[in-house]
Order: sequence, then C-alpha cells, then structure tokens
Amino acid sequence: MTVILMLAMFAIFLTIDYLRKGKTVEAENLAEEGTARRRLPAIVAGFELPENRRYHQGHTWALQESPTLARVGIDDFGARLAGQIDEIILPKRGQWIRQGQKLATLVRDGQKAEIVSPVEGEVTAINDALLADPSSMNSDPYGQGWLVSVLSPDLPTSFRNLLNGSLAKRWMADAASRLQMRIPALAGAVAQDGGVAMHDLTVQLPTTKWGEITREFFLT
Repeated sequence: MTVILMLAMFAIFLTIDYLRKGKTVEAENLAEEGTARRRLPAIVAGFELPENRRYHQGHTWALQESPTLARVGIDDFGARLAGQIDEIILPKRGQWIRQGQKLATLVRDGQKAEIVSPVEGEVTAINDALLADPSSMNSDPYGQGWLVSVLSPDLPTSFRNLLNGSLAKRWMADAASRLQMRIPALAGAVAQDGGVAMHDLTVQLPTTKWGEITREFFLT
C-alpha cells in the first residue's frame, strides 16, 4: 500500500512539474513573438520607418548606441529614391560633420547627389563593406547599409532636432505624397496598401532628372 501511495505522489509531482514547464515555455514563446512584432518596422506610405530611430528631413537617420555615440544611415525613402548607385563617398575617420550639412555623396551614371548628416560630431567608423558594394544601402538601409558612426558630445541636442513617432510618420507620408505629385508616373511604384515601394523609384528617369529630384528631397 505504501509503495502504491509513493508512486501516486511521484506521478502527481511529475504532472505538476510538466504543467509548470509548459506554462514557462508558452510564456517565453509569447514574449519572443511580442519582441519580434515590436522589431518589425512600421510601413508608412510604402516605406519602412523603424520606430527606434530618429530622422532628419533630408532622409537620413540616427540610432543611439551609447550616450554619445550614434550610428547613421539613409532612410528607406532616400535609399529607394537613390536606387542602385555606382559609388558612395563617405567622410574620413576623425572628420567632424555638422548636423544638416554634407555627410556623403552618391554617384550614379556620372551624376552626384549629396545627403546630409542627422547629427553633429566626429566620425569614428565608416562602413567599409558599403564602399566595396554600395548595393546594400538600397537593399538594407537600416542594417548592412549603414553609413558611419559618429561620436557626438552633445547627442541629446542633435536628437531634439530630429523626428520620431507620429511626427516622423506624418513627415514620411507627406514626402511620399510630394514625390507622387512631383513625378506622377511613380504613382504605381509607391505602395499605398500596406506594401512597400519598389527598390529603385527613379530607374526610368533621365539621369539629370534623378539628380534634380534627389537634391530636392535630400535638401541639398
């Protein structure tokens, strides 16, 4: 009788332990799913706009990596407007760049377009892989296509001049609308139904027109 009672108690303990582990695994899975959902970038008028970055109206972004260090790149709208470029010219390490002034030069079919820096500070690192293969700027502007890292002694001041949240979303929607008004032929290329825009918005534009349009939206 004692043996049967002990076996019954052991079975009960195993069941309780199984149920506890099952709930823990389920909670972990839900947490992972929630994290994955939070990491998905918002799509605004066909363009990706991650919420963990701040945006300059010249279509560059800054991601804070420490109290004084920011990673910088071009946003999805800018990357798709630039399209497949032939070359990108980045500042040198140690160079001081100012917010709203020249950060990099994009070269396409002999035409150049400049993009501005979202923050002020000293360039501490550049994306050497991007220099060798500029295509990642177009295909992955928030990841492998980053441009430089900047050490900014007064990063909070730079960030106060940038857009995020609902302001960034309204600005991006307005930029997409202005682009369609500027070039009506792009109406089908800029998605409005929750999808994303095509990677090269200006592939059919004359080279000189590309330079004009990019300068307008890059504020250069």
